[in-house]
Amino acid sequence: MKVVIFAGGLGTRISEETDIRPKPMVEIGGKPVLWHIMKIYSHYGFNEFIICLGYKGYVIKEYFMNYFLHNSDITVDLTNNKTEIHGTSSEPFKVTLVETGLNTKTAGRLKQVQKYVGNEDFMLTYGDGVGDVNLKELLAYHKKQNKVATVTAVQMDARFGGMDLGNDGEVTSFREKAKDESKWINGGFFVLKPEVFSYLEGDMTNMMWEDEPLEKLTNNKQLAAFKHFGFWKPMDALRDKLELEELWKTKQAKWKVW
Repeated sequence: MKVVIFAGGLGTRISEETDIRPKPMVEIGGKPVLWHIMKIYSHYGFNEFIICLGYKGYVIKEYFMNYFLHNSDITVDLTNNKTEIHGTSSEPFKVTLVETGLNTKTAGRLKQVQKYVGNEDFMLTYGDGVGDVNLKELLAYHKKQNKVATVTAVQMDARFGGMDLGNDGEVTSFREKAKDESKWINGGFFVLKPEVFSYLEGDMTNMMWEDEPLEKLTNNKQLAAFKHFGFWKPMDALRDKLELEELWKTKQAKWKVW
């Protein structure tokens, strides 16, 4: 089963990192967050990836074209222009890199990779979010629900804690940051049937996948939600990058399922 990854956005909310590279190439523990996402899928046996490129897509192309260079020791013999690679650190990935346009929005990017997906179910996610989602359980749920699309639903961590106050100003309860149990949000990690492309007809260049396509799927009762109660974290801003880096450094990276 193929895995499509959105990796073309501008990443404006983490511009401290994305002036020189696309957000999926921002590193956690010395590896691009895109690599971490691919490792999650690979752990469950999904190794064929279609990456939707846009902003600074050449950086992602260069990374995979020179994967051995980035991840192995090498000897370069300048007398005969030969290169020897030592102790290769490779992955079982097959990666298709697709230029989907600098300003194309997510629905348009998805539509453009239809020819690479083929007529089969496939997975879809964002190039900036990690989690310990059990992809085998997700796929089984998708098949059981038998809908066109399945989204992984997650509960976002609250940015702030909270307090309950009595009439006299006394604090009656104090809560540190916790999950917002009242609201489920889109966590990516989709499973889609090929029929999903019928929801992408016409010019989708300026259409977000999260807008009209998902709304139509919902109205047609063709969108199922797989509830994920474990770890999930998007890298939206610099503080998220620093938090993920700290989790990796202290060996608390729950998304590291491999």
